[in-house]
Amino acid sequence: MDLTLRIWRQDGPSDRGHLQTYEVSDISPDMSFLEMLDVLNEQLNAKGEEPIAFDSDCREGICGMCGLMISGHAHGPEKTTTCQLHMRSFKDGDTITVEPWRADAFPIIKDLVVDRSSFDRIIQAGGFISVNTGSAPEANAAPVPKQKADRAFQSAECIGCGACVAACPNASAMLFMGAKVTHLGELPQGQPERWARVVSMVSQHDHEGFGGCTNTGACSVACPKGIPQDVISTLNKDLRTAMRQGG
Repeated sequence: MDLTLRIWRQDGPSDRGHLQTYEVSDISPDMSFLEMLDVLNEQLNAKGEEPIAFDSDCREGICGMCGLMISGHAHGPEKTTTCQLHMRSFKDGDTITVEPWRADAFPIIKDLVVDRSSFDRIIQAGGFISVNTGSAPEANAAPVPKQKADRAFQSAECIGCGACVAACPNASAMLFMGAKVTHLGELPQGQPERWARVVSMVSQHDHEGFGGCTNTGACSVACPKGIPQDVISTLNKDLRTAMRQGG
């Protein structure tokens, strides 16, 4: 495959960025998108040019580090992570535009790399859960209804990649936060701090500069793990309950 790539280049957070055009050839359809970028970087290195900075780690679709906006779609045209997106999703001769996540709360570090530590601070704001340490309890000591267990597991699939923020016209992180709140809110272990947790996390979310949710649904559509939009409803219900209780 021969492709034209329009890639965002930016030297640093305070520098002015621009789209730069590159041509790549003989790209195998079986390559992942990140492998294709590796090939381009090898070519740039060989010519003595600055390689393109992009973020990745596991390359197995489980860590969320690799997020890119590809031709206007978070993670690209398939419902998967960028590292699991293969070049067979594109056609020979395509022009592909590659940009970083766009959100004030995700400042650009360099090129396609953004600082997503705002997500970490939201999680930190949620604090810990009250559990007894020591030997592991018997597995069935705390009964959990299957429906709640399934929903908790589904919410726990969120990998914190930030696609929901990048896809949202308001750059809201409510799907991410809703997944984290729902995960613990459905389990007995998450009940002691349930109301304080949601208030603290929402406060940190707003402090970081994320936008509000207007229920466009773009977040859930873009989520590579299929986190359902109803976790936002759970978040809002928990927040209202917490505020009524003086949280």
